Amino acid sequence: MAVVSKILNVWCENFEIVMRFLDKLLNCFNVLSIDTEFPGFLRNTPRNAPAVESYNDLKFNVDCTHLIQLGITLSDKEGKISYTFEFNFSDFDLKKDLHAGDSIQLLKDSGLDFDKIRKDGIPRCVFAPRFLEVLSKHRENLKWVTFHGLYDVAYLVKIFTNDALPPTAEAFSGVAALFFQSVFDIKVVAGYCQGLQGLKLGLSKLARILNVKRHGGAHHAGSDSLLTAAVFAEMKNRYELEESAFDGFLYGMDSRIERKPAEIMMLQYMQPLMIPQPLLVPTQFHHPLALSYYVPA
Repeated sequence: MAVVSKILNVWCENFEIVMRFLDKLLNCFNVLSIDTEFPGFLRNTPRNAPAVESYNDLKFNVDCTHLIQLGITLSDKEGKISYTFEFNFSDFDLKKDLHAGDSIQLLKDSGLDFDKIRKDGIPRCVFAPRFLEVLSKHRENLKWVTFHGLYDVAYLVKIFTNDALPPTAEAFSGVAALFFQSVFDIKVVAGYCQGLQGLKLGLSKLARILNVKRHGGAHHAGSDSLLTAAVFAEMKNRYELEESAFDGFLYGMDSRIERKPAEIMMLQYMQPLMIPQPLLVPTQFHHPLALSYYVPA
C-alpha cells in the first residue's frame, strides 16, 4: 500500500495554527491512529500477573511519569491517509522526573532531542483544553486506532482528565469511554486474522508481514502513528473485519471501553491534577466474544 502523509512537528509556537487545521481535517478524516512516547516502565509486570496487579502497575507507571510525544495520523473510512501530527510536550524534565534509563537511551538513540522538547514543547495544561474543544465538535464521528494501545489511551485519559488514573480497571474503562467513543487495537484484531494469530507481533513486524512501508524513524510518535494507520488500512483491505466485534477492546485489558451517551460532554471532566498511586503492563488478552478467525478477502 502506498502511503503519502506529511509528518508535522507540533510545538508550542505553532500549536494553535495546527489545532485550527486539525479541526478542519476532522470533517473529512475522522479516523485517528495514535501512538505515544513516554519515559518507560517504572514497574515491569510479570507476564501472567493477575488483572488487578496489571492495572495497578499501569496506573503507577502512568501516574508517576509524563508523556513526551503524541502522534496522531488522520485517515478516512476508506483508509485514505491525510496528515500526521507529532505533538511534543514540555512537561517531562529528564533531570528531575522519574524514568527508565534504558527507555530514555532508546529514544535518544532514535533521535529525540529532550532539550528541545523541554524548551519548545507544549505544556499539557495548554494542550488538553484546546484539544478537547476540537474533539468535542466531532466526538460522535471519531474512531481511534492503536497498536498495543493501552498505555496510549491511559496517558491521554490522564491528560484529558488532568487527574490520576481511576483506582480500578473497570473505572478506567468507564472514564476512557467518555473520550474514546470508538477505539480499536490492531494487536487484538491481528489475533483473529488467519496467518497472524499466535505470532509474537510488534508493530514493525506486523507491517513487514503485510508489506507496509514505514515513513520516518521508529520510536517517534508521528512515524509510529502513521505506520499504525497504514497497517490498519491494509488489514481492512485483506480481511473482511467485523469492526463492531473489536470495538473497545485493548490488548492486555479485559474491561471493554463502551460508548457513553452523547449528552455526557468530555469538557466537563477537567479536574485539578492529583498525585499518583500504584499500575499496568499488558497481560495476555482474552477476547470475551466467540469469534472465528478472519481469512484474507
